[in-house]
Amino acid sequence: MSLIIKKTKQLKSEILRGLYYGHQLSLLELSKLTKKSLPLVTAVVNELIDERFVIEEGLAPSTGGRRPSMYLINPEKKQYIVAVAVDQLTARMVIYDFNKSIVFPLVSTSIKLSEDKEDIGNLIDFIKKNIENSGLNANHIIGIGIGMPGFINDEKNIYPSVISNNLNTNLKKYLTQQFKFPVYIDNDSSLIAFAELKFGKGRDKKNILVLNIGWGTGLGMIINGVPYRGNSGYGGEFSHIPLSQSNDLCSCGKRGCIEVETSLVVMANKAKIALDSGAKSSLEWLFNDTSKQPGDHFLDAASQGDPLAVSILSDAAFQLGKGVVMLLHILNPEKLILSGRGAIAGKMFLPPIQQAINEYCILKIAEQTTIEVSDIASYAELLGAAALVVEHYHF
Repeated sequence: MSLIIKKTKQLKSEILRGLYYGHQLSLLELSKLTKKSLPLVTAVVNELIDERFVIEEGLAPSTGGRRPSMYLINPEKKQYIVAVAVDQLTARMVIYDFNKSIVFPLVSTSIKLSEDKEDIGNLIDFIKKNIENSGLNANHIIGIGIGMPGFINDEKNIYPSVISNNLNTNLKKYLTQQFKFPVYIDNDSSLIAFAELKFGKGRDKKNILVLNIGWGTGLGMIINGVPYRGNSGYGGEFSHIPLSQSNDLCSCGKRGCIEVETSLVVMANKAKIALDSGAKSSLEWLFNDTSKQPGDHFLDAASQGDPLAVSILSDAAFQLGKGVVMLLHILNPEKLILSGRGAIAGKMFLPPIQQAINEYCILKIAEQTTIEVSDIASYAELLGAAALVVEHYHF
């Protein structure tokens, strides 16, 4: 392949990524985005039009001069992305087209990943079954993006807890062999933060922190407009900051981690203990419904103002706030976003977090950061998983 052809293919991939995130862009905007000359971008966009990847669609709003043409990815082009979000208890999946439209709706299953090869097999079966059920032509699938909790080395795409079993290869390579599609894996909180940067409350921001409130408590960091992962890809382990006075053992094997007081699993368990001690709450009958996880029932009750759930959530949120203060003092972000599964009750988290900030944070630093609740939280990890595939897409 000649150098010119290689550079043209690279520019085509950059343009398609730009349109994926920006939806509709002018030639001038694409030129600025790719840092390539306007004539070159125009020529490559015309090639993409001829290949039916891109279409011209309308004109930009008037600014007083000639209105430029706008371009977007051709919605008729059959290119699909499988997005999978795995947490400690469930796996969810959707299939998107290249315009971020859902072509196969959300499905979920109970799952627990461990070092057991059978658990990985259950995840593979779940994904394969739903690809088949979608009725889509598998030849049009460009990749599978998967978000999951735990330590993931981004450079090598290794999931260490799975490496220690008998796969004899890293998880990314193993899944690629199983599916015959490119597979990309990243930490769930990192994907949620990337989704917030590209599609949510972090759009057009340079320095944001995203709290992933879920079965655990995660953190995604965007520094200078790009994901920050630390030296070896393991940065952002907010949940293991030793702020808890509890003697409970964390899943990491240590004591004192903030997660033992702030995760949804812990909150739901505290509610069950209170009910066993005679407390009255709507959770008494909600917990009898096994079609949903106890943590989801807990969030529903808190969102409806159940006194027991609100009290437990407020205590956990105050502890989260103390951890947030440490982040504000160290990183001084422009915005903190509450996302993940727990964001359904996000507004309930805000007052106790703000109280902790008022008590413990230096005022001059606190004034520099706004705190908001995500508006894409339920799909943030899935959108991030799809974007992970797009980031690696090569024309």
